[in-house]
Amino acid sequence: MAEPWLTSLLAPMPQSGWELAVKPTRMGVKITQPSEEIRKRLRVIYEHDADSLIAASQVIAINFQTIAAANDHWRSQR
Repeated sequence: MAEPWLTSLLAPMPQSGWELAVKPTRMGVKITQPSEEIRKRLRVIYEHDADSLIAASQVIAINFQTIAAANDHWRSQR
């Protein structure tokens, strides 16, 4: 089994929540395309494609919403 990389969704500040939202997004790409060499070759293509960059931003935003909702839920349970 892989080493745990997501040990908590708790984030003390919005910026740390945003940074946490980037992590599962990046891990999703890494799991989907496990070859680092291929990811590096593809990055050159999508880093100049506005639609690809917008799509990546949307995925991060969805992850951020999930983390924010989880933090609100857990805080209300205290």
